[in-house]
Amino acid sequence: MPLTPTETLVMIFAIALGTAATRFAPFLLFPEKKTPAEAVTYLGKCLPPAMLGLLTVYCLREAPLSAWPHGLPQITALAVIVILHRWKNNVLLSIGGGTLVYMLLVQTVFK
Repeated sequence: MPLTPTETLVMIFAIALGTAATRFAPFLLFPEKKTPAEAVTYLGKCLPPAMLGLLTVYCLREAPLSAWPHGLPQITALAVIVILHRWKNNVLLSIGGGTLVYMLLVQTVFK
């Protein structure tokens, strides 16, 4: 059932309001001149590594270890990510390089 023009406008307005609220909330809750709470500082330090660990486990959870190619594309891409990150210390380069290597391997080498 298609939306009416009014429903469409209300939906667009709600999405825009939600997006704006999530973009502006940090600046309102944590102004530059005010020191953030200790809990916020702690979460800012511990959550990024925790999220990277979670994403690593999530990405490797279904790697086929008992059948060919035994998870070689995933392990190779992970090694490329680690090497690139140690070498250049650039998250974007590391993730992009690992993704590129993985996609090349699964689409050409390990079809």
